[in-house]
Amino acid sequence: MAYTAVELQRPIRIERIITVHYFEYGPDYAFAGESHDFWEIVYVDKGEIIAQAGETEHLLQKGQMLFHEPGEFHTLKAAGGRAPNVVVITFECDGPAMDFFRGRLLSAGDAERNLMARIVEQAAEAFATPLDDPLSQMMERRTIQPFGAEELIGLSLELLLLELIRKGGVPAASRPSSLLRENSRNDLMERVCRYLDENLEKRLTLSDICRDNLVGRSYLQKVFREKTGGGAMEYFGHLKIRRAKELIREGKHNFTEIAAMLGYNSIHYFSRHFKKVTGMTPSEYASSVKVLSRQGRGE
Repeated sequence: MAYTAVELQRPIRIERIITVHYFEYGPDYAFAGESHDFWEIVYVDKGEIIAQAGETEHLLQKGQMLFHEPGEFHTLKAAGGRAPNVVVITFECDGPAMDFFRGRLLSAGDAERNLMARIVEQAAEAFATPLDDPLSQMMERRTIQPFGAEELIGLSLELLLLELIRKGGVPAASRPSSLLRENSRNDLMERVCRYLDENLEKRLTLSDICRDNLVGRSYLQKVFREKTGGGAMEYFGHLKIRRAKELIREGKHNFTEIAAMLGYNSIHYFSRHFKKVTGMTPSEYASSVKVLSRQGRGE
């Protein structure tokens, strides 16, 4: 009697893990953001976080997980004034089945929570790299580890993904309420506008603004266009010119000094930008100020 083996179909197959983290963040924690060419799961074990995925912000509560697909820019910060505990798992996995997780925010049931705990537990057994080290880019194997610990990590992660797909995803709020989104955008605008006003003397780039304010470039530009009709750099330029006009009216500095005080490379670039924004050169504006001043005195 001849037997024929059946090759098992494995739509989810994980051969490589990049990192497994368990973080205990403070209530004011904020991560500036990154993008990379592999998958990432962010799972909230305690508290709440606000996570940005591309141009969308999500509020994640205890028991919820967000998937970041390869190449997607993402950030994270604590929410609600509480100190959250967060599991972050990064891994490589190809195949059409992974399309299910693009942009997904899911809620974990008991089975999924147990699998997540198993992954963290086995990672601590298999690797010497501390799970709370945010700078680790490669996990160092322990010289001695329990038999099959790394395989259990992969199998547990595969089972977690399979369970979520078969359930179709436990419903979870895909994004915060409209009020929360609006408050978040208003807070961002207030914070960035204050930052720009305090740094008028600098030659900031859009990358500088995003880095120092923990926000993605596309999301920042989207919020500024909604609120001002233009981009962040355009707004910054208008702030500089507004301050330049104040300095010209005060009459304590010449145009070269004002240009230097506001971070312009040269008096020529300052003059061109001033005219572009106001329709007048600095000299023409200064003359108009003098005329108005004389008119005000009845001369």
